[in-house]
Amino acid sequence: MTSWLRRLVRTLGVDVVRFPPRVLPPALPPDLTAAERAIIARVAPFTMTSIERQVALARAVEHIVRAGIPGSIVECGVWRGGSSMVAALSLIEAGDATRDLFLYDTFEGMTAPTAADRTYDGTLASDLMARDAGASGVRAIASLADVRANMASTGYPASRVHCVAGPVEQTIPGQAPAGPIALLRLDTDWYESTAHELAYLFPLIAPGGVLILDDYGHWDGARRAVDEYFAAWPTRHLLQRIDYTGRLVVK
Repeated sequence: MTSWLRRLVRTLGVDVVRFPPRVLPPALPPDLTAAERAIIARVAPFTMTSIERQVALARAVEHIVRAGIPGSIVECGVWRGGSSMVAALSLIEAGDATRDLFLYDTFEGMTAPTAADRTYDGTLASDLMARDAGASGVRAIASLADVRANMASTGYPASRVHCVAGPVEQTIPGQAPAGPIALLRLDTDWYESTAHELAYLFPLIAPGGVLILDDYGHWDGARRAVDEYFAAWPTRHLLQRIDYTGRLVVK
């Protein structure tokens, strides 16, 4: 509105002001169950993953329970525990509170990236980390106490939740699960950690178990580690797209 018109309007005792655009929460897909919607609402403050990746994880948990796939649920790179909360809440919803959950993280933020670690558009991870001094974003800083409190809030048995602190290159395989893995979720972003996790943990996935890759599309290093690992297998695996970065594999 021009200034002369605004002055005219004001003579009538009316004013026109510009309000900032309303920021709406992302719309939920219409096919979600009531339980899935409740889980998404519960974990919203504790995850940076998309709704699509949260739903894929919830349905993967439902799959391993319904199909009777034996083993634990393992996550590498947990930030505040949001994805592990999805897994725990989904297990409770499915009536299964007997599985061990292993959460691997430094609980001090991301390890140092290498030159192999770039975003899909070529931006160096080291440059992004240098600009991110906060407690989230690329550095992904969250404390062990924070994660334990968030996991406790789900009501999943605390004796079944195992937090393993330290870089995965140091804690795995020494502190890897003794038994089979039913569901493995990888979210440590970098080439070296992803390659290490696949080498030691993918062989532990039970037949019919699920691998979820959080970083395949966003981080070139993680994608390279995945492609190199599966290229060496005698059989081919389908990397099903979840969203622009997430992928899912059924072993």
